[in-house]
Amino acid sequence: QVQLVESGGGLVQAGGSLNLSCAASGRTIGGRAMGWFRQAPGKEREFVSRITYSGSTYYADFVKGRFTMSRDNAKNTVYLQMNSLKPEDTAVYYCAVASDSFGQTTLWAYDYWGQGTQVTVSS
Repeated sequence: QVQLVESGGGLVQAGGSLNLSCAASGRTIGGRAMGWFRQAPGKEREFVSRITYSGSTYYADFVKGRFTMSRDNAKNTVYLQMNSLKPEDTAVYYCAVASDSFGQTTLWAYDYWGQGTQVTVSS
């Protein structure tokens, strides 16, 4: 079993930055890809970014150039640096552990999920 704990969310003005962290415990996430997803009120959970075990990153079009995902395998932690935030980025952000080393953009490709951290961007 893997437990994931996200942190770093909060309230920020448009144009500001936040750095989310997701720490895994219980079992190592070694060998697995990790993903970040988000869910805004009244909307479905959507893919934001993923990072393979080797460190390759993939992003949704709406965050390209603004968000950067990274991982520290020694610390069992992944990060999401979010810059140039927009009001439409407001959502609960979730990290997840993929079932393999590559990952996908779909929710069902992930086995474990954190409880989420709220990000609110004011205009």
